[in-house]
Amino acid sequence: MNQILVVALICAANVQGQDCSRDTALDIITGPAHSLQECLIQGPVLAANSGFKGEDGAYVKTRCEVKR
Repeated sequence: MNQILVVALICAANVQGQDCSRDTALDIITGPAHSLQECLIQGPVLAANSGFKGEDGAYVKTRCEVKR
């Protein structure tokens, strides 16, 4: 069974949303999810639990990846 991986990308304010990726992120936080809906909710939660407060205009972009 494939597992969904939550990927919370912390990106700088000057990075456009479409350019925010694993390569351009300031920080990457990952965790498991059981469904796509859970994944989309968990991204910002993971970032908040890590201490991210949105300083200097940085933002969170959530990606859901299939872990095989």
